[in-house]
Amino acid sequence: MKLNIKIVCFLTVSIFATTKMNAQQNPEYTQYMYNTMTVNPGYTGSAGTLEATLLHRSQWVGIDGAPSTQTLTIHSPLANEKVGLGLSVVNDKLGPSSEANIDGNFSYTLKFSNEKRLAFGVKAGIRKLDVDWTKGRFNDNNDVLLNSNISNEIKPSVGAGVYYYAKKWYAGVSVPNFVKGNYYDDVQESIEIDRLHYYLITGYVFDISDGLKFKPAFLGKLVSGAPLYYNLSLNFLIQEKLTLGASYQFDDSASALAGFQITNSLYIGYAYDYTVTDLNKYNDGTHEIILRFQLQKKSSQIKSPRFY
Repeated sequence: MKLNIKIVCFLTVSIFATTKMNAQQNPEYTQYMYNTMTVNPGYTGSAGTLEATLLHRSQWVGIDGAPSTQTLTIHSPLANEKVGLGLSVVNDKLGPSSEANIDGNFSYTLKFSNEKRLAFGVKAGIRKLDVDWTKGRFNDNNDVLLNSNISNEIKPSVGAGVYYYAKKWYAGVSVPNFVKGNYYDDVQESIEIDRLHYYLITGYVFDISDGLKFKPAFLGKLVSGAPLYYNLSLNFLIQEKLTLGASYQFDDSASALAGFQITNSLYIGYAYDYTVTDLNKYNDGTHEIILRFQLQKKSSQIKSPRFY
């Protein structure tokens, strides 16, 4: 009965929180629980070992100019385990625009016990934007600024996050970039100035039996002037090998997730998103695949390498 109470409490808090969160502009991920450093630099080094992740996302397949995103992250703690260093690279294409982000990540961790740690993270790098209007259309034919291509526009990026984690749960808040810059708005079909993105991420691992674990996860995003965004994911780990789950992104899509722990170090995951809006008439869904590598960890490390 104790387990059931925990599950009910977690879901109640998550669902209540979702009524107050959501947004757009930055790339979105269905498997965010395995790609956390792109959202929160406080995650840097928290795996307790060298970790590298590759992700590819093709959104709304069948629609010309639909979003396509690729990410690469690599990070590791230093010898004292208090300092983590990492690198993240994100390539995002949408319509006539192409955006690349390269960031160095740094975290410092406070250890409260063998199982509870609080990490403060910062990230800094560059953001490059290109917009080629020959691959799209502009909203105002008479506006010279909107008719001009953007080539290699470089802006700095600076972000920060706090990440608290223990053996079976984690929570973090972050702002991935404090520096405002141009971005392509696919709704207005024009260049706009982006706004700050505030993220909340959390998850819990429940041991249902020796061969079955259950992990609900939640991602919320808040952007001024944009609709609230949230994603609630429910995943199961079977015999420490097979991951199966489902998620729901508010007013956008329902998703199925699957993953397999190929070796103790190598994990591959796949997600399929089905659009629940009228847009589903014009696309064949969204496909996302992730590949994660972790060096073998010492037995003293507090987190399972297979679940977050």
